[in-house]
Amino acid sequence: MLKTRKLNRFLSNIAIIILLLPVLGIAQTFHLPEGQKFEKLKFRLINNLMIIPMEVNGTELSFILDSGVDKPILFNLSDQDSVQINNVSEISIKGLGDGEPIKALRSHGNTFKTKNIANRDQQLYVVLDKTMNFSTTLGIPIHGIIGYDLFRDFVVEIDYGRNILKFHDPTTYVHRKNRRQEILPLAIIQKKAYIDGNLILKGELPVRLLVDTGSSDAIWLFENGAIHVPDTYYEDFLGKGLNGNIFGKRTKVDTIQIGRFVLKDAKAAFPDKKSFGAIKNLGSRNGSVGGEVLKRFNIIFDYGRNTIALRKNRNFNAPFQYNLSGLSLQHDGVRYISESITDSRGVIYSEEKSFGDVQILFENRTRLSLVPEIIVSGIRAGSPAHEAGLLEGDVILAVNGKRIHRYKIQEVLEMLNEKDGKRVKVQVERHAQDLTFSFVLKDMFKEKW
Repeated sequence: MLKTRKLNRFLSNIAIIILLLPVLGIAQTFHLPEGQKFEKLKFRLINNLMIIPMEVNGTELSFILDSGVDKPILFNLSDQDSVQINNVSEISIKGLGDGEPIKALRSHGNTFKTKNIANRDQQLYVVLDKTMNFSTTLGIPIHGIIGYDLFRDFVVEIDYGRNILKFHDPTTYVHRKNRRQEILPLAIIQKKAYIDGNLILKGELPVRLLVDTGSSDAIWLFENGAIHVPDTYYEDFLGKGLNGNIFGKRTKVDTIQIGRFVLKDAKAAFPDKKSFGAIKNLGSRNGSVGGEVLKRFNIIFDYGRNTIALRKNRNFNAPFQYNLSGLSLQHDGVRYISESITDSRGVIYSEEKSFGDVQILFENRTRLSLVPEIIVSGIRAGSPAHEAGLLEGDVILAVNGKRIHRYKIQEVLEMLNEKDGKRVKVQVERHAQDLTFSFVLKDMFKEKW
C-alpha cells in the first residue's frame, strides 16, 4: 500500500484522501435503476472529443469518453480541493507517446456516477505526472479518460449531430430498423473495439482499425508490407499520449470505406513507430479511426452483440481540418489586461489592453480584467507561421484584429486555419514587446496532390 506521505511531491494544491479499506463482495458494473431502460446525457464536443461529467466518490469531474482505454485514468486534479481515492497501490503504466513509463496509483472500490448511471466498485488509475494535462489544449478542465467499462455495460448510442449520448440497458434494447443505417460487425479484442474497412492507397487494401473516440484525428495507419506512406506528406505533431508527444507523417488517402460509406481524399497520418512501443502485439490491426471521422456518423455501439450501427449525419460531407498555419496553441495560466470604457458622454478613453472575467474599475475610465493566456506551444518547421517568424512561447494577443481573450482556444485555432490562401495577421507579446506577423495560410497538399 502507498502511504499518504509518499504523495507529498504530488500534492501541491490538491489533497487526495486515501482510504485503505478491505474489498467487500464481487466487482460490480455500471447499471441503471431497476426498470429504467436508458439514460440520456449531454456531452461537449471539443476538438472532436466527447467530454462528459462523472462523479468520483462524490466529486464531480470531467472525462473524455475514450473507447480506446481500458480502466478510467485520472490526472490534472489540481483544481480540486480533495478527491477521495480508495484501496491504493503504486504501479507504472505505459501508453502512447515517445516517453518513459509513468508512475501511477491503482485504486479499486470507487463509486462512479453520472445522473442515474452508477458503479460502486470501479477500478481506476491516478497518474502522478503533472505534465499529463489535456486541459491546456482543450480550454476546459479535463480530469481523466473513461471508456471500456461504459461500453461493456450498455448499448451506447452517440448522436454527434446533437451532442447527446444514450446509455441503453442491453437486456431490453432492441435495434430499430432504419434504411439509412448500416449495422456492421465489431470485433472486441482485449477490451478494444475494431472495425474492418477498405483503404485505397496505390491499390485497394483491406484494413482493421481500432475505433478510438479518444483520438481527435481522422485516420491513423501503420506501415507494413502492404501499407506505405504516400509520396506526398509532411512531418507533423499528431497529438499527446499518456507517455508524451506523438509525431508522424501527415498525408491523405484516396479513399477510406467503412461498410457502404465512402470518404474520399481522407485525412490520414502515419505515427512514428517509437510512439507505439507500449503496444507489444498489433496483431491484424492496421491503424485507428478517430473523432474527425466518427463525428460524421450517429453511432450505436453494442459490445454484447459485437455490432456497430452507422448512420450519416450533417457532418458527413464537412471538409477535413488541417493545420494550415503550422501553429499549436495551449493555455498557460492567466494575465491581467486593462481596457478603455465609455463615459456618460460617449467618450472612449484610450488606455488599451484587454481581458475578461475578473474586473476592477479605475476612476471610471479603465477596467482591469483577468483572462486566460494563450501561447504558441509548437510550430511546424517550414509552415507559414514558422517562415513568418513566430516562436514557441509567444503570447497570442489578437488574430486579424480580434482580441483573442474573447474567444475559446478552439475558436482561435479556427481563425488561424480558416482556409487556404487567406492572409492572417497575428499580434503577439514577446519579451514585453508587442509584435505583429503576417502570413498566408497554405494547404500543403494543394499543389502536390
